[in-house]
Parts: sequence; C-alpha cells; structure tokens
Amino acid sequence: MGVASLIVQIVAKDRERWALWIPIGIAVGIGGYFGLQAEPPIWLGASFSLACLLIYVALPRFVSTDHCKSIRIVVLVPGICAVGFAAAQIRTQQVAAPVLEKPLNFATVQGRVKQLEHDPTGVRVTLGDLQVSKIKPHETPRYIRIRLRGAQPVFEPGDWISGRANLSPAGAPAIPGGFDFQRHSFFKEIGAYGYSTGHFQITAKSEETGSFQGLLWIARLRDQVTSRILAGLPGPQNGIAAALMTGEKRAVAPSIVENLRDSGLAHLLAISGLHIGLIAGLVFAGFRFALVTLPGVAVKYPIKKWAAGAAIFGALTYALLAGATLPTQRAFIMAAIALLAVIIDRRGISLRSVAWAATVVLLFQPESLLGPSFQMSFAAAAALVACYEVWTERRRVRMAQNKQYTATGPSRKVLNYLGGVLLTTLVASAATAPFALYHFNQFADYSLVANLVAVPITALWVMPWAVVSFLALPFGLEHWTLIPMGWGISSVVFIADTVASWPGAVTRLAAIPIWGIALLTLASAWLFIWRHHWRLLAIPFIAIGFASFSFSQNIDLIIDGKARLFAAKEADGRLYVSDLRKGKRDQDLWLRHLGLYEAVRLQNAGSKKTGQKRIRCDSVGCAYEKQGVKIAIAHSEAALIEDCWGVDVVVAFVPIRRNCSAKHQIDRFDLWRNGTYAISVSSAGVTITHANEGRGDRPWVIKRHQRQTTTPPRPNS
Repeated sequence: MGVASLIVQIVAKDRERWALWIPIGIAVGIGGYFGLQAEPPIWLGASFSLACLLIYVALPRFVSTDHCKSIRIVVLVPGICAVGFAAAQIRTQQVAAPVLEKPLNFATVQGRVKQLEHDPTGVRVTLGDLQVSKIKPHETPRYIRIRLRGAQPVFEPGDWISGRANLSPAGAPAIPGGFDFQRHSFFKEIGAYGYSTGHFQITAKSEETGSFQGLLWIARLRDQVTSRILAGLPGPQNGIAAALMTGEKRAVAPSIVENLRDSGLAHLLAISGLHIGLIAGLVFAGFRFALVTLPGVAVKYPIKKWAAGAAIFGALTYALLAGATLPTQRAFIMAAIALLAVIIDRRGISLRSVAWAATVVLLFQPESLLGPSFQMSFAAAAALVACYEVWTERRRVRMAQNKQYTATGPSRKVLNYLGGVLLTTLVASAATAPFALYHFNQFADYSLVANLVAVPITALWVMPWAVVSFLALPFGLEHWTLIPMGWGISSVVFIADTVASWPGAVTRLAAIPIWGIALLTLASAWLFIWRHHWRLLAIPFIAIGFASFSFSQNIDLIIDGKARLFAAKEADGRLYVSDLRKGKRDQDLWLRHLGLYEAVRLQNAGSKKTGQKRIRCDSVGCAYEKQGVKIAIAHSEAALIEDCWGVDVVVAFVPIRRNCSAKHQIDRFDLWRNGTYAISVSSAGVTITHANEGRGDRPWVIKRHQRQTTTPPRPNS
C-alpha cells in the first residue's frame, strides 16, 4: 500500500478534479468490452461493478483510516470501468435484432417510414414495423434503409408504404482493420440496406392510423422544414442551409462536401457546439432584450435567469429538429449545464460540464466511443475548455495585479474576437487532428486559414439568419430570410473551394495503430485534467503516441472480398488496381488506409513506363514477387495448373479443387467467408490478414457458413 498511499497523497492536491476521471474509466470499460473476441456473460459487468460498490461502502468498517482511502481508490477505479463494461453489455442486448445474412432480390417490402433523408439524386427512407417477403417474421430486421429510385410519391415519416426492393446485409470492413460497417449498422438497429426496383405505394397515411408517436411527429416536422428550406432557397446553397437548420447533411452536393472536408470546414455541417452555442446565445440575448424593453420588468424580476431558461428550451428544440446527433447531444448537454449555472448563479464553462456530458453519452450510447464523432467532438471540447480555464486563471491574476485594468475599445474587441477564432481553431485542430488521421487518414493543412475567415461569417451572418428563418417559417416567409442566409453560405462555399484547390491542401497518412491513438488519448486526458506539475508527465507519452504514426502496417497486396478486383503496391509506392471501374468506394478506402492519393490501372504487360516491376500480368492472372516471395493471382481454374507450383502464396478468384503445393492458399470460398484479404511481405516472411480477423464472434459480426452441398473440402497438398 506504500505506492498507492504515495499516489493518493500526491494527487490529493487536485482532489476536486478526481471526478473528471469518471468518463475516462467508463470509456476504458467500454473499450474492454468491444475488444473481446467473444460475447461475455450478461451478468459479468453489472455483478463486478456491484461487488466493487459493496466493498467500497464496507471498507471503513474493516480497514483503518490510514489505509482506507488508498484501498477505496484501488476498488473504485475498476468499479467505474465495470460500469462502462456493463453499459455496453446492456446496450448490446437492447439493440439486438435480426439482420439479413445474404442478398435478397425483388422482395416485397411493407413498413412504416421512420426517417426520410433527402439528397440531390433522390430520397433515402428508413422503414420499421416491417413485413418482408421471403423472410420469416422472427428473422425480419427491426429497420431497413432503402434508396428510392425514379418517380415516387411524397412520403412523410409515419406513413405506411409498400413496394419491391433488392436488399443486402451490411458489408464487412473493406480492408482489415478498417471501418466496421456491420457494427455501426447493428447499433443503429438497421438490419439491411437496399434500393427500390419499382414504384412504392402509400398504403396508409400517418393521420389515418390514429396513432401518435412523439419521435415520428418530430421526424415529420423535421422533414417538412427541410423540404421548405430546399424549396425556399434555390441553388446548391439550399443543401447547406438544410444541414445547418435541420441536420440534413445528405442534401449537400458531394463536391461541396469534399471541398469542405479538404479545406477543414466540414465541422460546419455537423451541428455541434458552434451551432448550439450560437442558437442558445441568440435566443438568450433576444429574449433578454425583449424583456428589458418592458417597463419595470428588468427591475423587479430576474430576467437573466428567464432568458437562460428560454435559451435552454430554444437549444433543445433546435437539437431535436436537427436530429439529435452525437455532437448535437454533447453540445446541448454542455450548453444546458452552462445555462443552468446562470440560473443557480454558478460557473458554467468547465471541464466538469464536458465530463458530465461525456458520462451521459457513454452510459446511454456506449458504442459512440468507437466513432470519430464522439472522439473528435469531445477532444475539441476538452481541449478548448482546458485552454479557457488556463486563460481565465491568468486573466484573473493579471487583473488582480493591475488595478487600472479596463475594458478595451471596439477595435481592440474586434482584434480579440479574431484572435479568439484563431486560438480556437488552433486548439481544436490540434486536438482533433490525431483522430482525423486515425479515422480518415487525412488532414486539411490550410484549415487554420479557412476557419479564420469562414467561422466569423457563419457566426455573425449565416446562423443569425437561420434563427430569423425559423421564426419566419410559420408565416410562410422563409424565402425572404433564406436568401440573405444563402449569401453567407455562398461565401463559405467559395472559401472552401479556394482553399481546397491550393497545392498540398490535404495530407494523407497511412493507418496508425490503435494503441497509439489510445495512448495519445489517455496522455492528453492526464494533461488536461490535472493542474499541478505532474500533469507534465503526459508529455513523453504524447510524444510516443505521435511517434506511433510511423508504425503503420505495410500492405503489398489487397484482395477484394467479392473477388471483383485486387490492388498491388509497387516499388515506386503507387497502388496498381486491376480494374478502376469496379468497387470505387472500396478503392478509395484502400487508398486512404495506405495514405495514398490515387490509383493506377494495372497493365497486362509489364512495362517500365507504368512502373510495374514487382507484378506481371496476362489474360488469366498475375504474378507478384518481392524479396524472394512469390505470389500468384489466378482468375480461372485453368491458371491454377501452373500457378499452384513454385509459389509461396496462391490467390484464386475461383474455388481451388486440386492439389496445390503453395504454403498459403486463398480461394473464392475464403474470400466469401472472411472478406477482403491483405498480404504483407517483409524480411520476416509473409503476413496474411483478412477483414474478419480480430472481430471475434460478436452479435454484429455476420458469419458465413459454407453449405454442406457445395464443393467438397479442398484436398491437402
């Protein structure tokens, strides 16, 4: 207990900051749950956390006071982690539902519209209360998502519709270690995706069923507002207006989204702290100003607290109308805490508000820990609030030392605002950059310049007009308020287009190991939370976390899990793809994972002009050689007659039905069962991984089992 007692004595100086570690402990427990290879017993997390609580409460009766505090901390830490573990288990059981395991063509689908999403090419609809032909009732997913093609009736959330569609299960990761779309869909409770194959019909309107559901009413209101925004503002600006007002980001043109991402302005489309804060601030200021104009009210009543209550209501309404996404939830919780602090005369902006917001989100949506939205949102919020705390502390000391300290003039306030935007952008960019690199493998180099110009336009012009547009909607006057809002949006789009076109606007980096981002996160939390000198112990661990970016896996060959195409990395560092027309989405993910910008078409005849030195191809297959390791890629069974001999690895896009001397064999059935393969060649030998490797036997992993009537087992070589 000597070491534990010493640690307790050291950190006792920061006792008021101990509570800030609660969401960190919960996150560790959640991470431990998702890192398992098999589903644990449902009682494990809850029983362990309860046991830790009982020990914590009973300790003072059995242990002396000198050691009780140290032992309590030792018990409390795993107990908090167990709470996160239990929350993840409960959430998994809560959302568990059947999922489609194989494609289903021309199925008749009947269901109720839960959500509508508009985009420039049509509508995407999420259906619940389903009946699907060719699927038994107990095997029917809870929700499916369908893209409607061609001319379709005008749907609203709550309507019952029917039609034919092609359905498919959620796909496995496009590359080993890549984004797990099956897990994402599982926790969204979406069991299948597809597209319509004909005209859908409305079988019953929502009002005809006589049932009322609050969430459907909000979804219907959101869809109506979105439709009026898209109709009221002509041109591509209407998509961004819809994204800012109702969170309908799919309405934004893909080219605009790409330029916003490459310029570092994509965060403007995600309704988060900036938007919620502006809405709450505008409602607060407007409501308070209105009360001040009433004779005698400001003198007799606490109008500041009334304005704070109105701002909470306004922020909540906006959050619900915007779809209550994860960044929106985080921003609303923090804004609500800050405004409640105004009502009870307490300090509102602190790391405690960030910690409580993170705790609430993690307990109710544990899966969000693994996504970029949660990580980037809370990283930015924690870094900004930590800097704000340091700045206010130093400002308070400076004001105490300088009795003549007075408010600055208008010009100085403008400079202070621009300086604040600059500092905010620097801090937020630095805090979110590691997570952007981890999830998206790229970083916008000129985001500082773009944000310095675009954020003030959004804050001072676009969002105020958004508030006015909300007020104009009930009177049908939104067209006149959306037009000036569109002027500001056009300026933001112009800035994004300009910055994205600059040379070197985007830097890509190959995928970084998960231990690196985890170490960086924990070390950064240590730096932000503590106030005394031991916080500096985090600096070397942060340096190690950044150094992990250079430990990315070297991949030489990628084999598509659907046996459509493959890609090879050549000696010149470029990625050569067998067919640039197929699997474009997967190709883009491969390029990002490898930190590359574009792919090159693989030529059948090796040529110095194309840079193909390691790989040679003909009409029936290809041969790849690196450091003496030979790999054959066969497109047909006839090619296996030659390819199976004298090579180390055979990859066949057809079943291998003959004896084969290659040490490693990957055929069509392996690709079907395990998904995309990645092959790495080094001086240590050959490393082969596949998309399902490391995912374990979890509820969200779709397992494919070979039928007994298919091709017999492969003969031993």
